Amino acid sequence: MPYLHILRSPFVTRLLLGSWVGRLPPAMAALAIPLALRDAGASYDFVGAAAGAFAIASAVGSPLLGRLVDRIGQTSVLAATAVLSGAGFAAIALAPGRHAIVLAGAVLAGAATPPIEPCLRALWPDLVPARNLESAYALDSSAQELIFVTGPLVVAACIAVASPTSVLWAEALLGVVGVLVVATAAPSRRWRAEARSTHWLGPLRSPGLAILLAGMIGMGFAIGTLNILAVHYAENRHIWGGSPTLLALNSAGALIGALVYGAMKWTLPAPRRALAFAAGLVVGYTLLILLPAPPYMVPLMLATGMFLAPLLTVAFTLVGELAPPGTTTEAFAWLVTLFATGTSLGSAATGAVLQGADEHWAASCGALGVATTLLIVLAGQRKLAAAPVAQPHRPPVADAA
Repeated sequence: MPYLHILRSPFVTRLLLGSWVGRLPPAMAALAIPLALRDAGASYDFVGAAAGAFAIASAVGSPLLGRLVDRIGQTSVLAATAVLSGAGFAAIALAPGRHAIVLAGAVLAGAATPPIEPCLRALWPDLVPARNLESAYALDSSAQELIFVTGPLVVAACIAVASPTSVLWAEALLGVVGVLVVATAAPSRRWRAEARSTHWLGPLRSPGLAILLAGMIGMGFAIGTLNILAVHYAENRHIWGGSPTLLALNSAGALIGALVYGAMKWTLPAPRRALAFAAGLVVGYTLLILLPAPPYMVPLMLATGMFLAPLLTVAFTLVGELAPPGTTTEAFAWLVTLFATGTSLGSAATGAVLQGADEHWAASCGALGVATTLLIVLAGQRKLAAAPVAQPHRPPVADAA
């Protein structure tokens, strides 16, 4: 099993655990901020505005922080953002009834979300041999699925023991702890990006990478659809545990898919693999339009997850291959941002459809999202297989002088 070899490599277990802890706060924020504000008596309008401010600030800040990491390294950026993001959560916890402070705290916490996820993915080529790189990305993807399960559980535990406000303090603490574990590790401290050009587009000037990232929006859109659809489905049918059970099944399927994918040796080129897994997602989400009875919904939720994680793992591989020199962290940050943007759009669209149409039409939103991904990946096969944009020739300093 390649996973045993990967976990035995120096610093891998430490970095995986540290990044897992450090990635919990953003996963918890979608629940923590609304719950804390409602506990303080805030209206739903303001709750939505605060949650939206956090999400938008995070989406905007992630690529900018990724570019900063590529320029000056990981340690200082991770440390500074952990403190700033923690301060944002603390501001909301200290004054949940003061709208201006809450909004400022939400923007700060979101914009300064430590880029621990793209930082770890930029480190993988230095941590494991090239033959194990895809397995490492699969392990990373598996950890991400565990975050989606663990985050809500941590929120529930904090509320059971203390109060909704305590979740915000827990987020600040977890962010600092996770970053300390990662940023003080030798691979993170010594990591430096390759020399890069100053092109304002950064990694987006790579046509293949731009195509891949566009496809991620469709995948995120489908996940956003599923989040809302699961709630509506569970409200109208008897499901043990309700919508969390359905989403947990989907995450479990993704975890299984990632582990199986990473344990196999693939000869099919990465762009073709992406196409195959995208096609599998289209089949799964098309069947989801039928919204079958609960006994049939269980395997369907597992199946849709099983295709999702391998497709994400292939995407990680392609990002590493297609990003121009010196832009890897920013490229991974763009992947996070565009996937999250797609998720927000999918949730909003599905909610709007459910207000005025049948739930089967709402389910078709997910199929539309993954079909869009499939078409983009299909149309971009040649670009996805191309080499990254070359670094422009720069004469030696002595010659230039």
